[in-house]
Amino acid sequence: MKRTFSKLKHCGLTDFIRRHQKYAPILFFIGGFIFDTLTLGRIDRTYDLVVLCLHMSALSITLYLYNVADDGKWKHTALERFEPYFPLAIQFFFGGLSSAYVIYFSRSVSLSKTASFFVILVVLLLANEFLKKRISNKYLQFSIYFFISFTFFTFMIPVFIKDMNPNIFLISGGVSLCVTVCLILFIYAKSPSTRAEIKLAKLLSIILSIYLSINLFYYFKLIPPVPLALQTGIVAHNITKENNQYTITYEQKKQFIFWRDYRSKYIHTPNTPVYVFSSVFAPTALEKSITHRWMWFNKVKDTWEVADDIAFNITGGRDQGYRGYTYKNNIKPGLWSVHVLTEEELLLGVIEFEIITDSLQAPKRLITKTY
Repeated sequence: MKRTFSKLKHCGLTDFIRRHQKYAPILFFIGGFIFDTLTLGRIDRTYDLVVLCLHMSALSITLYLYNVADDGKWKHTALERFEPYFPLAIQFFFGGLSSAYVIYFSRSVSLSKTASFFVILVVLLLANEFLKKRISNKYLQFSIYFFISFTFFTFMIPVFIKDMNPNIFLISGGVSLCVTVCLILFIYAKSPSTRAEIKLAKLLSIILSIYLSINLFYYFKLIPPVPLALQTGIVAHNITKENNQYTITYEQKKQFIFWRDYRSKYIHTPNTPVYVFSSVFAPTALEKSITHRWMWFNKVKDTWEVADDIAFNITGGRDQGYRGYTYKNNIKPGLWSVHVLTEEELLLGVIEFEIITDSLQAPKRLITKTY
């Protein structure tokens, strides 16, 4: 499976790669990431859909080209001179797709307990730099391919059918499993060297274990409800809506706090409501019910208590997200968190704050913005 760059005929690009082949993997890795960062916008945009579909298709084709190359499949063909580039192309597409997922997931205002799945994506993205020496390992190749394929279809299928629920997640996973197994069986049938290198039962058991693991993540609500994303979450002193514009007055956070817009110490005036505003991105025409679950921390019992569930509907298609807010009167002092949930109770994000009731204090750095 190991092919050296010296087998390629001399050309400018080949000479450059030969001289700097130690750095080629990281350059292709960075290239895939930068390409997606600069070009990807929203998951339902035609350009994004085309790019991701092309990435996934090209990755599948390149895996086939690479895995049959050691059988002399491309001898005396136009593809022979490109054989040394196959591992780098695989790495580019791995990097491009995993970075796209990281970009989309990171747009949520709070990863909260779904951070574990996000960390897997980040680790996969960073580990891609070191795959060059191990890319010939077919077990590793197809394991990563299946994980990326699973994530790809959980993004794409809800966008195309304009709906999302647990059944659609299971369908997405099933499609990914079928695509991956079909690709493995096709390569296995066409490539004697592949049959000599791997045990088919072992590879399929690895793929199945990854499939079951991702479904367990989903069952325990550890996967963000893609393609939905919480873009903005604010606890506010006042919210008004006029001409489809939301005017929000809230306490501004300190400059060095970059992960939220609002001050978490909420100075509350008795007998006034506390508002929570959220904007949720959803692909065009995808309709969902969103719930704000207001939770208060009971210090005596050392536990979080659900104070209220307030739901409202969203319709996708707005770049800045679908806006909505809820509020509560007669609110207790102490620690609060508002969980932004889908109707399946998948977590989009958490808006955390502390209610301080003190007649000697006044709200600090009040700011009014329109969304």
